[in-house]
Amino acid sequence: MAKSKWNEVKEKLADVELWASMGLSETQIAYNLGISRATLENYKRDHLDILESLKRGKNQADFKVENALYKKATGYEIKETVAVKLKDIYYDDRGNKCQKENLGTVEVTKEIPADVQAIKFWLINRKQGRWKDNPTRAEIDKALLEIKKEEADERKKLMKEWNE
Repeated sequence: MAKSKWNEVKEKLADVELWASMGLSETQIAYNLGISRATLENYKRDHLDILESLKRGKNQADFKVENALYKKATGYEIKETVAVKLKDIYYDDRGNKCQKENLGTVEVTKEIPADVQAIKFWLINRKQGRWKDNPTRAEIDKALLEIKKEEADERKKLMKEWNE
């Protein structure tokens, strides 16, 4: 019988949480731990510590993605440093107009507009009663289902008559 690696895995629970928060799959986490996916499943069943580490990490990843989706759906502002050409105009001792160019940086605020696809995704999933991907499609699908049921009933009836 193979020796359990639980003691080695137990020492890496902080890594497990970090890997889960980075979006690694449980298969990848098992690989990083040097165990099989089945062994990881056994450890999750037998040891609450690893299950909790995975849950915490996955919750962190979900939180990051939810926040990113929210920002994308509502729009946001970013500050960006941009290189600009500065012209310095002056007059020399003889009264001639002179021009000197320098490069400088300026901080600008850019508005990132709301993304329609992110808004649509958010509303369809969060406000299911009020928002649908295609409301008429649902009605059409119901009507098609009724037609298919009627056709199936007709086929059953014909098959029954045929067999008699």
